[in-house]
Amino acid sequence: MRVIFIRHGKTSGNLEKRYIGKTDGPLCHEGENEIASREYPDADIVVSSPMKRCIQTAELIYPNKKMKIYDGLRECDFGDFEGKNYIELSENPDYQNWIDSGGTLPFPNGEAHEDFAYRCVSAFEKAVYDNRNSESAAFIVHGGTIMAVLEKYAEPKRSFYDYQVKNGCGYITEFENGKIRIAKEIL
Repeated sequence: MRVIFIRHGKTSGNLEKRYIGKTDGPLCHEGENEIASREYPDADIVVSSPMKRCIQTAELIYPNKKMKIYDGLRECDFGDFEGKNYIELSENPDYQNWIDSGGTLPFPNGEAHEDFAYRCVSAFEKAVYDNRNSESAAFIVHGGTIMAVLEKYAEPKRSFYDYQVKNGCGYITEFENGKIRIAKEIL
């Protein structure tokens, strides 16, 4: 199956470099304009996170396609860091500990990386299985969601943070025999 991963367009939180996970805000004007100005590959089906920013992005890119929502594709719950940026967190010892861990510690009062990755991968697997008769699927999701799925399935193996993508960008891939081969980056 051809799988297209697209990170949602920019939000005001993205512009301010905030940790935005469970906050359900819309795209900002700049985000809407950037998505509308780009060309994206067609897909048989459109799969989305339930968050407004993903649904809006999917509607802009694929206005005539029915969307399938999978709750498990949501972004990570950043807990105490939610809605804050690195400047606001710079004096927070929990934040410094998280940074020093290379992002492996659980977010205080939020989601652990392992739990987040498992949730995203499970939702991806379910979406692929549910739509196994389709030739192509576009996943309009979050940066962390893309990173978790590619860390699990992409060949050759790379780390979670190696798959960071900017808003509105992503990857065109082939998912076959339990492996993802990245064919092209969407810039």
